[in-house]
Amino acid sequence: MEEENITTVTEFIILGFPEFPELQIPLFFLFLLVYLIILMGNLTIVIVMCLDSRLHTPMYFFLSNLSFLDIFNTSLTLPKLMDICLRKGQSISIKGCLTQMYFFLAFTYVEFFLLTAMAYDRYVAICHPLRYTIIMNEKVSVLMAIGCWTFAFFVPVAHTVLISHFSYCGSNEINHFFCDLLALLTLSCSRTDVIDVMSLMFGAIIALPCFIITLTSYVYIISAILRIRSSEGRRKAFSTCSSHLTVVILYYGTLLCLYMRPTSMQSLDQNKLFALLYNVLIPILNPLIYSLKNREVKAALRKGCVC
Repeated sequence: MEEENITTVTEFIILGFPEFPELQIPLFFLFLLVYLIILMGNLTIVIVMCLDSRLHTPMYFFLSNLSFLDIFNTSLTLPKLMDICLRKGQSISIKGCLTQMYFFLAFTYVEFFLLTAMAYDRYVAICHPLRYTIIMNEKVSVLMAIGCWTFAFFVPVAHTVLISHFSYCGSNEINHFFCDLLALLTLSCSRTDVIDVMSLMFGAIIALPCFIITLTSYVYIISAILRIRSSEGRRKAFSTCSSHLTVVILYYGTLLCLYMRPTSMQSLDQNKLFALLYNVLIPILNPLIYSLKNREVKAALRKGCVC
């Protein structure tokens, strides 16, 4: 029986964007600028919400968590991408690659849970305003945030352990700008049936319920807003949740484009583009959406500028 030719891989090569060899230095400066904008924008949101007592509410507490998450998520991928563009630092150890993949998956689940918690917070605020301070008190908000982060860091453990035991045949080049789960599965010559089933199960018992809870919350929210008689009341009610709704649409829309397209329509180059949009576009837009569409945040920013 012919033995399978299995190469012992000690490191991976992250290709980044080799299709643009003459643009590597301009891409480095572009990604550096984007990274600095993301850091400044999200840190500004966090600092403003810490300093302004009017923003010490559950909604802004969750938003601060979301800003921290955007900083962590971007810092996980962009520095390595900039190193690839500037110094051709494409190599990464297997442990480093698995660590990057683990944290990327964990941060993805954290965002699922945080957006779901924020949707529930807006549901309580709009549909049960008289009981809002009782239901969503400080203790409940902190426990929900701790639960989001803690549970999210447990979810990818099984994926990471399984992939760490995979064998890799032939090439060790990852056609991506970070250690993406799908890219690693493409390189592996081990059977991926178990991890495929596990991914579907996690999607069914974690991602889908989060989406359903968020969708259901907004069905009740919109229904409650439409029952408000005055147009001014409807406008004020909708303004309190429009920012979060915009972020939810962007987040789920990007993930659908990245992971839920038919296999026949997918390519690694397209996946790289959508992953870049997910890693860059959403962290840039989140501070803009919440600052430009929220009167309290705009007032706090003006107050900070005046000081």
